Amino acid sequence: MSHRYLHALHRWVSAGPMINRCRRSHGNTHGVSCVVLAVFLLPSLSLAQNIAWERLSDGLTVSVWKPGDSCPTVPTMLVVDMDPERARFSIHHYAQEGLSHPLTIEEWQKRTGHHVMFNAGLFRENFTYLGLLFKDGRSLGSRRHAQWQGLFVAEPSMTGVKKARVLDLKSDSFDEDQPPYREAAQALMLLDQSGKIRVRETGKHAYQTIVAEAENGHILIFKSLGVVPLYDLGRCFKDGFPAVRQAMAMDGGSSSDVRILESLWQKDLPMLGHASWKSLFSGNAGTHIPLPTVIGVSSR
Repeated sequence: MSHRYLHALHRWVSAGPMINRCRRSHGNTHGVSCVVLAVFLLPSLSLAQNIAWERLSDGLTVSVWKPGDSCPTVPTMLVVDMDPERARFSIHHYAQEGLSHPLTIEEWQKRTGHHVMFNAGLFRENFTYLGLLFKDGRSLGSRRHAQWQGLFVAEPSMTGVKKARVLDLKSDSFDEDQPPYREAAQALMLLDQSGKIRVRETGKHAYQTIVAEAENGHILIFKSLGVVPLYDLGRCFKDGFPAVRQAMAMDGGSSSDVRILESLWQKDLPMLGHASWKSLFSGNAGTHIPLPTVIGVSSR
């Protein structure tokens, strides 16, 4: 993560109280398109119009989504759909695991064996996490960030609640002394339940990693294949991906990274203008910088 990206995020945070309390419409999918491929379709999800999915394992499906004319500035996105009832989430921080330095996402995956890896939130030059960070119910020493209201939580310490959520700390509580979830990572709130985009419209472009909670309770990971302003992503989710209930932005820029275990692929899928699906999700395209904090996903 560059200091430039960090300073830009501070400017992106929306100021003032949240005023818009109206319910947003989930019926507007005008202009949404996707890559047409002969893949496994999951129509019950109704995530975006005509989006196609490839099932990789129980509770794990992926897609390559190309927004249509309604999102002209948003590039092609990798999308990972995970059912928390079948997928377990784990926070990893290099210092907590006794490592002397951060690892690349490929090294993290080899070390942990997780099916899916993605970058967590922002960090300082000394690799200290910027916001709340919990592992196995214990704080890893980072303090709550006053402005960034998104909190990804997983693995509840009580029964009868969802196994993973995107919380909005502006309206949702999180007791740091008795955390209701064992895994937690704080970052920037992007889109809330009311449909309010919670970042400023600055025009700053960067690669982005987004964690979203869908209406069906699944957790979605989005990774942009090109640079894009966060505000434009928030509007695109609101207008073109109506099943996104709320979303938060993890670290972006050179830190934005998503990787899926190559052995999960039973077949490869070609894509016009890009590498194959397998290559894109395996992280074989582009460079990867060391990440001090990552989130891993494995089958339960």
